[in-house]
Formats: sequence, C-alpha cells, structure tokens
Amino acid sequence: MSRGSEGMEKINRLRGRIDELDDEILRLLSERAQLAIDVGRVKRRTGLAARSSDRERAILRRVGRVNQGPLENAAVRRIFRLIVQESRRTAIREIRKK
Repeated sequence: MSRGSEGMEKINRLRGRIDELDDEILRLLSERAQLAIDVGRVKRRTGLAARSSDRERAILRRVGRVNQGPLENAAVRRIFRLIVQESRRTAIREIRKK
C-alpha cells in the first residue's frame, strides 16, 4: 500500500469519527432544545420572564471555566451563545404553537 493510500485511509477513518461525533452533537443539541422548550412552558405557566440574562451569562461563564481546549474560551463562548439563542428561539416558537 502506498503512503498516499495509507494517508487517505487514515483520513477517512478520522472523518468517519468526526461524522459520528457530529451525529452525537446533533442528538445532544436536540435534547437541549427540548429541555429549553420544557423550561419555557414552565416559565409561561408560572408567569416568569421568557429570557433570563443572568442564566445566560452563567452558562457562558461556566463553559469558559470548564473548557479544556483545544478550542479557545472565546470560541466556546461564541458557540454556546448561539446555542442558547437558538434554544430560546425554538422554545418561543414551540410555545406559541399551543
């Protein structure tokens, strides 16, 4: 086997693992979004505000604190800021359906 074909075989195995992780990340994002919907429903029933800036800031602080790399903390916070925003948007959309 040539070095080039060995390299491509290794790359394909690594990419296969990336695909598996992407599938798991998507499953976890969906689970997180469903939990955000559930939280939103409880907030609506109890008259609490839909958005909690304190909670969102706490999430961003926590993920920055527990991050072990190789992603920089700023990158992790940007990713989670988007996750929080999309979870909130999804929860609001789902709650308004009912």
